[in-house]
Amino acid sequence: MDDRQTRLNEVARIAVELESQTGCPAQLLISQWALESKWGAKPAGNANFFGVKKSDRHEKCCTVTTREVVNGKSVVQDLDFADYDSLEDSCRDYAWLITQGAPYHHAWAQYQKDRNLHALIEAVAAKYATDPQYAFLAATIAGQSNVAQAIAAARQEVPNATA
Repeated sequence: MDDRQTRLNEVARIAVELESQTGCPAQLLISQWALESKWGAKPAGNANFFGVKKSDRHEKCCTVTTREVVNGKSVVQDLDFADYDSLEDSCRDYAWLITQGAPYHHAWAQYQKDRNLHALIEAVAAKYATDPQYAFLAATIAGQSNVAQAIAAARQEVPNATA
């Protein structure tokens, strides 16, 4: 098994656990993990696999040079990102952000009503990222067979995992 598949299996296990605890869809978490960290290979700072920018809830942070799309143009900026102690801590904070964070209240409430994963991906992407292709890329990754297989395998291993 290659490193990328090993990382995917590890994050799928965590994503399935968090899905059963928080309701945050494993496919959403994995798709943003893959996009933001190049399939777990390149976190921002220390164990920040989601490109989460520093906020008041974060005790640790670092400055990272990153590409953002501003007014339709790609620009390089130095921004403060949260640091985490582990992949699991990063995933847990991401799940909290999506299910409890103010920027996503409306999207999360709508998802609670309709369980429309693609609508949730679109709504989250509109606030989460500056790249206009982000929602398309996240939806594509969420629908990939390797992601579905990793989630299915994790659901067999994780007690009380939802199908």
